[in-house]
Amino acid sequence: MRDHDLPALGRRSRGKSRFDDDEPQFLKRGRPIEPPADPDGEPDPDTGDHWSSWDDAVHGPQPHPDWLITELAARDTELGVLKTGKEADVHLVRRAVPDTDRSCLLAVKRYRDAEHRLFHRDAGYLEGRRVRRSRENRAMAGRTVFGRQMIAGQWAAAEFDALARLWEIGAGHDRIAVPYPVQLRGTELMLEFVGDAESGQAAPRLAQLRPDPAQLRDLWAQLVEALRVLARAGYAHGDLSPYNLLVHRGRLVVIDLPQVVDVVANPQGPEFLARDVRVVSAWFVARGLAAELVDPGALTADLLREAGLR
Repeated sequence: MRDHDLPALGRRSRGKSRFDDDEPQFLKRGRPIEPPADPDGEPDPDTGDHWSSWDDAVHGPQPHPDWLITELAARDTELGVLKTGKEADVHLVRRAVPDTDRSCLLAVKRYRDAEHRLFHRDAGYLEGRRVRRSRENRAMAGRTVFGRQMIAGQWAAAEFDALARLWEIGAGHDRIAVPYPVQLRGTELMLEFVGDAESGQAAPRLAQLRPDPAQLRDLWAQLVEALRVLARAGYAHGDLSPYNLLVHRGRLVVIDLPQVVDVVANPQGPEFLARDVRVVSAWFVARGLAAELVDPGALTADLLREAGLR
């Protein structure tokens, strides 16, 4: 399968995605980058390619999308850096089966190591996330080097788990769109590449758009439904804004979920949910959506009921 054969997002998608609300740094075509070390050996000296890492990773939900390359004979080619952020960098990778025309594009999110900055205000997000061993809990609480590594792993695992669950919900009911979570290896998360693969144009963030009144109402309706799905699954996004919502072929796509909050287990869960609603509601009203269609307080109360908290 060629990159341009990837199906449209909703249940599946193609293209490249931006994941955080920092300024993106797009791939500079023709500028080579140094690929990471191959876990099983050196990269190909001629191409810099690596064997597919599918074999030793945690995989996304089944059935796997038709476009996804799962053969162990595939090679992963680093194409460049899509964007850099405070906590993670996102790279563009092509996974292809040699001597065939079958390939797919992936967005690879690599969380920073323990020497770099992790999530600001991470303590609030981590409430309700606990590991079994008290030593690890103490290390995370004390922000030791080991503890910071544990936290980085939790961000990646939390995002992978949330995307997997939401993908299964969206695939079954077509009410929420998220990038397909391809695989997880430690603090590296491989995701579906959202956008247009032929042109290399990423799906725009909601913040970039100036939708007409009809489009604005439609996007608001999609967002409200996505928030309901999240609440019924027990989640608050935790950092929702127009910068981590994409619009691909008219479909709203929820991205950037490492700080996803368990609304029930986290004592601050309702506050995170209410903040999510306030931020996105303010954007829609500022863009011209009639204020009578947007009631943040009523929507928050409704979502809390969906989560079983009222």
